[in-house]
Amino acid sequence: MLRALLFILPLALMIYAFIDCLNTPEEEVKHLPKPVWAIVVLLFSVVGAIGWIVAGKDRRPRTRGGAGAGGWVAPDDNPEFLKSLKDEKTTGEPDDDAALKEWEADLRRREEELKKREQGGDEPEKP
Repeated sequence: MLRALLFILPLALMIYAFIDCLNTPEEEVKHLPKPVWAIVVLLFSVVGAIGWIVAGKDRRPRTRGGAGAGGWVAPDDNPEFLKSLKDEKTTGEPDDDAALKEWEADLRRREEELKKREQGGDEPEKP
């Protein structure tokens, strides 16, 4: 079991460092060009991977210009989104009411036809 761990752990570290190197934007790579770092990680598996993790990438969190300056705003905090919901609600109601009345009238007409059929056995009226 220990032999397998001695093989799997460095391999996993190398794979992680290689994928992280490939996915890192060029602006965040430090000290060497990105393709050189990828080659170093592949050629010198454990040393290259540790070198990439320690020195190859700028791992400091990015700071923004200010609170809310171009950042994401939750929908319930975004006044434009809330206004669009109000607009949809006010413009959508008349159409919904008209459709509902139309469906109710159609339902009443069908119920009357069904009653006539049951009572008289007549053919249904064609609209």
